Amino acid sequence: MTRRSGVLEFAVLGLLHDAPMHGYELRKRLNVLLGSFRAFSYGTLYPCLKSLVAQGFLVEDNPDTEYVPATALNGKRSKIVYRLAADGKQRFEELLADSGPDAWEDEHFGVRFAFFGQTDRAVRMRVLEGRRSRLEERLERMRSSIARTRERFDDYTLELQRHGLESVEREVRWLGELIETERANRTGRTGAAETTTSDGRGQEAGSSDPPRPPHDRPGRSA
Repeated sequence: MTRRSGVLEFAVLGLLHDAPMHGYELRKRLNVLLGSFRAFSYGTLYPCLKSLVAQGFLVEDNPDTEYVPATALNGKRSKIVYRLAADGKQRFEELLADSGPDAWEDEHFGVRFAFFGQTDRAVRMRVLEGRRSRLEERLERMRSSIARTRERFDDYTLELQRHGLESVEREVRWLGELIETERANRTGRTGAAETTTSDGRGQEAGSSDPPRPPHDRPGRSA
């Protein structure tokens, strides 16, 4: 399974965990959720749905309805409603519990973060810390690259590299704030002391709400 198809499987199972949907509604929700994958087409989504049905993860509520592919003439599809089967719920829970390196990567992290509300706190911490570690390694490489190539690039190319560097630095700070919030919630610290997030918004220590993400979406850093 490719990373892209793995992200799509996780997102589909996660959305259907909330409520059954037909394909058109699911596609609209995916376009909002996945961000960098906004170019999803029926040709991408429906094979994924059919595969999940074949694996026993999804159930079609009206399986006797004939599948009608969209064409320029009819522009229609049969409105099969998809819902999670018991095996699909178990599969989604297994994916939620995965905190390995794939969950730290650009393609996965944003989608994993979208389902953090359903994720165990210990898993959230491992994913956040892994993502921060991965970006700190990227920062070191970017800084070394800029230092080595500074004299070979013009000012505009250097500014573009600095912009990418600042985007990663901003996400690292944001991740640090999220990690501190998770730790505060875990230890039950309370009080009126405020921390300042990267967007200048104050937040009480121990608050259950995580800091607001930076302008750039998670996983969209240069």
